[in-house]
Order: sequence, then structure tokens, then C-alpha cells
Amino acid sequence: MEPGYQEFVGKKVAAGVCGILLGSLGIHKFLLGLTKEGVIMLVVTLVTCGFGGAVTGIIGLVEGIMYLTKSDAEFYSEYCVNKKGWF
Repeated sequence: MEPGYQEFVGKKVAAGVCGILLGSLGIHKFLLGLTKEGVIMLVVTLVTCGFGGAVTGIIGLVEGIMYLTKSDAEFYSEYCVNKKGWF
């Protein structure tokens, strides 16, 4: 097991729930250290006065569900090792 594995995998539930509930703000991206993607989601929501939040909210919902349904090993591999930013 790699160093930091348990710490990163421990963020899985928090990131999944934030993606589902606060997906339009990109909070789940910030929790995983994906700052660029989080800023993109936040800016789209704010610049469009919330109208873009409909799209980013759906993206957050889908990603939150994906986070929660992946095994710990898959989650770590995709989002920590490979830094997968979207879907």
C-alpha cells in the first residue's frame, strides 16, 4: 500500500457527498486536490449568475455517484495517481 493511500481514500465519501449536494460549486474537486477543475466549475456557476450551475450541478451529481460506487483501489488509482479531472 502506498503512503497516503488511506488518507486519500478517506476523502472518497466526503467528495462523493459534496459532489451530489454541492456539485455546482466544485467543492468535491477541491477536496481531491483538483484545483483547476474546481475553479472552472465555480467560475462557470458564478459568471452565469447560477444558470451554468444547472450543468455543473449535473456533472457534480454524476461524479459524486461515480466516486461512491468505485472501489477504494479504483478511486485511488484514478483520482490520486492519474489525477483524472472529469468523469
